[in-house]
Amino acid sequence: VTLPASLTDIFVAESIAVMSVDLGSEWMKIALVKPGVPMEIVLNKESRRKTPVAVCLKENERLFGDSALGVAVKNPKVVYRFLQSILGKTTDNPQVAQYQKHFPEHQLQRDEKRGTVFFKFSDCSTLQRNFWQPIKDAVITVPAYFNQAERRAVLQAAHIAGLKVLQLINDNTAVALNYGVFRRKDINSTAQNILFYDMGSGSTTATIVTYQTVKTKESGTQPQLQIHGVGFDRTLGGFEMELRLRDHLAKHFNEQKKSKKDVRENLRAMAKLLKEAQRLKTVLSANAEHMAQIEGLMDDIDFKAKVTRSEFEALCEDLFDRVPGPVKEALAAAEMSMDEIEQVILVGGSTRVPKVQDVLLKAVGKEELSKNINADEAAAMGAVYQAAALSKAFKVKPFLVRDAAMFPIQVEFSRETEEEDGIKTMKHNKRILFQRMAPYPQRKVITFNRYMDDFVFYINYGDLGFLSEQDLKVFGSQNLTMVKLSGVGSSFKKHSDAESKGIKAHFNMDESGVLILDRVESVFETIVEEKEEESTLTKLGNTISSLFGGGSSEPNANVTEPVTVILLNDSDRHLNQILSLACFSELINVENELTESGKWDRHSIESEESLKNSHVFLPHIRLQDLTDRDLEKQEREKTLNSLEAFIFETQDKMYQDEYLAVVTEEEKEQITGKLSEASNWMDEEGYTAGTKELKEKLSELKKLCKAMFFRVEERKKWPDRLAALDSMLNHSTIFLKSVRLIPEGDQIFTEVELKTLERVINETMTWKNETVAEQEKLSPTEKPVLLSKDIEAKRSFLDREVNYL
Repeated sequence: VTLPASLTDIFVAESIAVMSVDLGSEWMKIALVKPGVPMEIVLNKESRRKTPVAVCLKENERLFGDSALGVAVKNPKVVYRFLQSILGKTTDNPQVAQYQKHFPEHQLQRDEKRGTVFFKFSDCSTLQRNFWQPIKDAVITVPAYFNQAERRAVLQAAHIAGLKVLQLINDNTAVALNYGVFRRKDINSTAQNILFYDMGSGSTTATIVTYQTVKTKESGTQPQLQIHGVGFDRTLGGFEMELRLRDHLAKHFNEQKKSKKDVRENLRAMAKLLKEAQRLKTVLSANAEHMAQIEGLMDDIDFKAKVTRSEFEALCEDLFDRVPGPVKEALAAAEMSMDEIEQVILVGGSTRVPKVQDVLLKAVGKEELSKNINADEAAAMGAVYQAAALSKAFKVKPFLVRDAAMFPIQVEFSRETEEEDGIKTMKHNKRILFQRMAPYPQRKVITFNRYMDDFVFYINYGDLGFLSEQDLKVFGSQNLTMVKLSGVGSSFKKHSDAESKGIKAHFNMDESGVLILDRVESVFETIVEEKEEESTLTKLGNTISSLFGGGSSEPNANVTEPVTVILLNDSDRHLNQILSLACFSELINVENELTESGKWDRHSIESEESLKNSHVFLPHIRLQDLTDRDLEKQEREKTLNSLEAFIFETQDKMYQDEYLAVVTEEEKEQITGKLSEASNWMDEEGYTAGTKELKEKLSELKKLCKAMFFRVEERKKWPDRLAALDSMLNHSTIFLKSVRLIPEGDQIFTEVELKTLERVINETMTWKNETVAEQEKLSPTEKPVLLSKDIEAKRSFLDREVNYL
């Protein structure tokens, strides 16, 4: 599944600009920063501030946003929506089954190479339009509960779309940043705890954020926000409410028995009901009841039914019972109580449902819920502020952000130990790398002290006991990858006289919440012969770049033995290729799962060559192919519209006096005949003709009418051009008479200069009179000899002579 990024390609004339993409499950918002313009929401082509996350793929046509939604009602099979929930998911994930249930018109299949799902459709990609200069630098929002696989899926989609991702920022963090940026003066050294409750279309998140000022070495005392607790519900949102309303309306229609068919089996009718349910949910937030009505729902049968707010609330009663859940989880994660929370702020469109507010208010025990932030655009505006801060082109006031890792990550390894009785056993060890709610970005080092030979270690998620059974199923594999180090044994043999300080693995949780293995090095200490207290460290092992992502390091001058990483079941000849890849290329698909027997199921890493043979890993080629089709389609539509407009406009002009006056009867018959012929061709063949044929037809008609248009345009320009020339002649003549009256002693012009001006005036006057007289002798249907460009040239030349004097 790729990022629906048609609207992430914003184009401006300036070369320096950055943007944010608030990628939700139903809507996306784009914000922009460019020179001279601070933070602003970008309008789409429909002049709306938010765009549906939907893509339509049918035949050779692609549509996005509102255009795609328009097709969804007529042909739901070719429109793809709510893709966020299946990003990076395997086919056995419960959310894939849920998606299939919500959208039975789509066929989801398992990709044999990666194990993740894809749609059975010949064309699935993203669009890039080519106007002006594209903005490529972007900060993209993701839900806070996204794990490593889901974050890499978004990064890969952005990479395919040609975007340079400055950072993935959690949407709750972006909201908190937007809130804090505009309240800098209210933040001081005293910690302020605020809970943001965000219910969107597909999920709900509660976040506890602490604001206070902190001292930094780089920029002194600055405000900071720190995420202390997060709770979430992946499936609680407005979309689930809309689905229940849709099913309720379908039940109403069936009960009316106007048709013998079951409306639930008609995909097109159900798409119409879903659209009406979305409208109904919005209206019922402000009204106690409303009439749902759809013309021609099925078999040309109209549908009408009254729905009350109480009915809606009864349908979603179990959903409203889940509203307090994320708040309790966030408080537990932050180890706080509601008494420590100063205010609760609502975010997300679904918090506008009155029952949601009632249940939440009762759960938090506050006097009121704050609505002092833009519920729809806060995330996009916070993310674009971060984009400006990360860009070198802009200078913004520092606002420190300390995000928190939702899921703990640990390193596991087994080591042979010898008991007192001499029996050797294998001991399994676990070391926590990042605790739950550990702040990031952050670097960690794990030291392996007792290995003297090549060994394997595993990187897995830690204790996920705080997740429900259903959340664990949705979460997917808890095993990230396994790594085999080679070159360890040989380094110990070469430096047997030195003391080992262990094998050090350097990890980094970057700003996007993506885990990176920066490097692995074997460290030895050698004692100087003079037995001084000084010692030198010899680091053995070059950096291991990009096992998970873009980590890098300068090679150490003292390296003599490399410690390399081998991904198990991979051939050595592909090792360097794989290690040089960025994480979000997803060509490294290390999905290590623990089998029922307790042994590691080591999935092989596909070589780059074999991946190139798979259609799933040729997104750039397919993207360019679809983009070329789109550009060709746009060019054809533009030419078709131009041809249609030329025919209709010219046919209309042939009845206007100013055009009839300049054409002979023969010319008129010829032009009108060709226009009628072209109009008939358009009705019969034109709408299926290619771009080249349309251009040729348009060029032929323009050539035929060129002389007529020229004569009309010239006659339109004559009055103004001749009046301007007469005015210039009058002005020049008066000027010449005036300077000749200057006494000889005070004269500043030479006789030659004055005679030159007099000659130009006389020549211009003579040319004008003779050419006008000659033109009057000609018929309007003949080619004119009095040309507007010649009149302007004469006026300009005379003007220069006068200005010179």
